[in-house]
Amino acid sequence: MSDPKVTPAHLRRAAAVYCRQSTLIQVERNRESTLRQYDLVSRAAALGWPRPAVRVIDADLGVSGSGLAARAGFTEMTEQIALGQVGVVLALEVSRLARSSAEWYRLLDLCGITDTLIADESSVYHPSMFDDRLLLGLKGTMSEAELQVLRARMLGGLRNKAARGELRIPLPAGLVWGEQPGQILLHPDEGVRGAIGAVFERFAACGSARQVWLWLRENALQLPSARDGQLAWVTAAYPAVHKILTHPAYAGAYVYGRTRGERFIDACGAPASRRRVVTSSQDWQVLLTGHHPGYISWDTYLANTARLAANMAPARGAAGTGATREGCALLQGLAICGICGRRLGVFYRGPAKSVPGYQCNGGVLVSGGQGRFCTRASGLRIDPAVAQHVLEALTPLALQAALDAADQAEAGNDVALDQWRRQAEQARYAATRAERRYRAVDPENRLVARGLEAEWEAALQAAHDADAELDRREQARPVQLSPDERARILALGADLPRPKPPYRTSEDTISLIGRLAVHYDDSMIAKVLNQQQRHTAQGMSFTPANVATIRKRHNIPARQGGTGHDEDGEVMSVHQAAAELGITASTLYRWLNDGFVPGEQITPGAPWRIRLTQSIRELVADDAPAGWVPVQVATASLGVSRQTVLQRVKRGELRAAHIRAGRRKGLRIELPACQDGLF
Repeated sequence: MSDPKVTPAHLRRAAAVYCRQSTLIQVERNRESTLRQYDLVSRAAALGWPRPAVRVIDADLGVSGSGLAARAGFTEMTEQIALGQVGVVLALEVSRLARSSAEWYRLLDLCGITDTLIADESSVYHPSMFDDRLLLGLKGTMSEAELQVLRARMLGGLRNKAARGELRIPLPAGLVWGEQPGQILLHPDEGVRGAIGAVFERFAACGSARQVWLWLRENALQLPSARDGQLAWVTAAYPAVHKILTHPAYAGAYVYGRTRGERFIDACGAPASRRRVVTSSQDWQVLLTGHHPGYISWDTYLANTARLAANMAPARGAAGTGATREGCALLQGLAICGICGRRLGVFYRGPAKSVPGYQCNGGVLVSGGQGRFCTRASGLRIDPAVAQHVLEALTPLALQAALDAADQAEAGNDVALDQWRRQAEQARYAATRAERRYRAVDPENRLVARGLEAEWEAALQAAHDADAELDRREQARPVQLSPDERARILALGADLPRPKPPYRTSEDTISLIGRLAVHYDDSMIAKVLNQQQRHTAQGMSFTPANVATIRKRHNIPARQGGTGHDEDGEVMSVHQAAAELGITASTLYRWLNDGFVPGEQITPGAPWRIRLTQSIRELVADDAPAGWVPVQVATASLGVSRQTVLQRVKRGELRAAHIRAGRRKGLRIELPACQDGLF
């Protein structure tokens, strides 16, 4: 039944049904409210609008109507009203259209000017009529007040629960909620706890978040990240390291109110909101120290944050020396300009930028880049004079401090190795789990078995790579100082300014040169050492000349030439073995990669060496025996992957030969006489 306020002029225009829910959770769970809003189409039809003339605007489902969020659907509707295309706006209630009086009254003014009606489930209103506008105004005011009441009630409950430390706020990686109210526990995964603990241990040693980040990257260690309640391992990034060092939850503190919402006017003149980080702990709404077990104590957390603030002080124009940076200048962050009192900057010149200097940029900054430096001096005389005074003031206690620093470096290597052991253990567990999943499936169901087999192979490869990397890092671990070496270093304190210990190549590098010299010349040895990013005692790259010098100094004989030969076969390089077998080197490298042919590598980066046994020679032939098929045919016939076929050949379950002549070159497989499936 049509309302008397609805005129033919209104019916000639469209009817707009506006649907809105405040959050996506309401859209998902409060389905009845959404269905009631869509049912307003029937209400428009009852008022006289034909179904094709009813437009449903639902772009704002999940968007707040407080006036701070951009609403595309509301903007579209107001544009159509301003163009005179809408005869009536239908909404379930006033709060669906707006929770803000500013937006509500602008809509009423626009509808009054364009002769547009506003309707809900029970009534039809005309904003240009005084009584209807008064009633609509009261409804808008009540809607805005209702929002404030609901917000105050909700926030009051949250604050009250947070004051007891029981509000379940998102926790950083390394901490999990327990079953009891307010119970927070350390993460049960030892690898996660080890990664978080390593960050705090390294910061205690080096005192810089950036140095911790570089240490993580140097050792290829990942950090855990909590994303949507799920734990993920990601490449270490500086913001993640800084967050770990500054998050109070790691110090056993429960904090609520570390961010604060505020309203402002954006560049377009519209009201908007944003979140501000509250840096001072005194301004946090809730701070409960000792609330749960932490990785560090609260006093350590305060010391860490103070140290980080001091590191950033020069960049922010505050007092402080800042974090120690790269470069050989002794007074970086310490020297003060005697003219203007500003801290001196550092510059480098000369070959390889090895000569430090100090300058004050105060005059340049004041004059907008046109002035001169207040002070500019070379460090050639300043640094040696400072070094002399420092050496005169040093005692054997300072040498003990140097030994302590060496112990800290060794401890850092131990921490990295421990984390790599956990990662290798995790990779082995993943491979075992993939194997269990593969063996649990019916072998006849190839649609599933093929995917699980590929997953198992990938997990096995990942476990192999993790074990290989762990072995490499354990071998590259720095040699610890012996008690005699520590005693000799402490004895230098009697005359510290005079003695200058000679440059000496590390024992690990000397031992590696001795093993490589048995098989390779000095040029190849230098190439291998540089690939492993090793350096000479002076910090330079290796060349054939300094490799030869190290050999002669340590009585290491040069390579005598020829190949090794014993009862197990002749040892050759890949290219020599390929020429002997009559195949290409790329084929032999592919066999090595597939594990089809065993190879030897003295150290990572060294050339591969093949022990050419009789069994390997028998793998190569000029003609294929009758009935032997290519690998592709064998995989299709057996219903397994190429890698599985090669594994069976390695185990002796299948016979294979590489055909090196004719048009049908490649690997040939002898199929078994009876095929009963995978096993």
